[in-house]
Amino acid sequence: MSSVYDDLVGQDHITTILKAAVEASRTGAQSQEMTHAWLFTGPPGSGRSSAAVAFAQALVCSKSGCGNCNECQSAKNGSHPDVEIIRTEGLSIKVEEVRELLTRVAWAPSMGGWRVVVMEDADRLTESAANALLKAIEEPGNRTVWLLCAPTLHDVLPTIRSRCRHIQLHTPSDAAVTQVLINRDGITPAMAEFAARVSQGHIGRAKYLALNESVRNNRSIIMHLPLQLNSLAAAFKAAQTLVDLATTSANSASEARDEKEIASLQEAYGKGATGRGMATGAAKAVKELEKEQKSRSTRMVRDSIDGALLDIATFYRDVMMVQAGSGEAIINTDMADAISAYALKHPSHSTISKMSAIMEARTNLSHNAAPLLTCEALMCSLAKA
Repeated sequence: MSSVYDDLVGQDHITTILKAAVEASRTGAQSQEMTHAWLFTGPPGSGRSSAAVAFAQALVCSKSGCGNCNECQSAKNGSHPDVEIIRTEGLSIKVEEVRELLTRVAWAPSMGGWRVVVMEDADRLTESAANALLKAIEEPGNRTVWLLCAPTLHDVLPTIRSRCRHIQLHTPSDAAVTQVLINRDGITPAMAEFAARVSQGHIGRAKYLALNESVRNNRSIIMHLPLQLNSLAAAFKAAQTLVDLATTSANSASEARDEKEIASLQEAYGKGATGRGMATGAAKAVKELEKEQKSRSTRMVRDSIDGALLDIATFYRDVMMVQAGSGEAIINTDMADAISAYALKHPSHSTISKMSAIMEARTNLSHNAAPLLTCEALMCSLAKA
């Protein structure tokens, strides 16, 4: 029997809690199982947003989350009238967006159950937006449920997280991810095992990696950058390569989508119709959309660079494992010989310093530091013996 929780890999402890909450919401009994605000946290790829969406489906489903009915399907794809799924594609969630959201969710549920709001990137709320959201969570509607998602508790204001029930997801095992890729996506066992291992339990990334040869090729280029850092000139070249790959990847993913969005908006304002042309306000609307698309593209580039830095971090992690005498535990087995040779040539204390430098660069990127300058500074640090 199918369920909305089927895609939550390795999270049985979470599904038990959510099922109990849905049951409590059905009976109306006074208990601690159901509350109006939830905070889902977990590392990237753990499925925190998937868990929140599954919970939203179960709350509006007459069968508590069958996964097949119209309510479940419409809630998942964002077309259910009582389910709002906020997927942030820009760098932040602004206070104007939150205020518009609060106006919409003030209405009573149209289909008799719950009005559910899923905010997939609550960590991207600006301070003013977070304060606006806090007021709504402090004074919730009778039938409104807030489901917030963030990497960690510390990524959300203390005043918000103190009013939410915390749900902690963990990274699924490589074996669990491998089985999902094989059974659900029809990927060969060897490719599934490789993708699960190098993605470090990130289910979405593992699938993307397994199904796209160009993505695997780009990853291979990135993983070999540490082996090329034998001078400052090489360091600057490596930084440019990394940023170029990230930018190209982001642009290829967004260009077709951007054109389609603009064409649809212009059509909505009357472009191509007979008569006077586009309605008043079309130019302003297109300009606003282009601004949003630019912000989305900027975030995609930064996210792509961040993913590349995590890949490079696995190289130095493997080097450290070899230096510690645990070479059998390396992630990048396809680079085992190169990693072993590197480990022999470099002291272990420098490996730790390089991993720290990568984490610092990731932090700087999250604070909107210039990508190329950040990567150049990082590669220069990694080039040191």
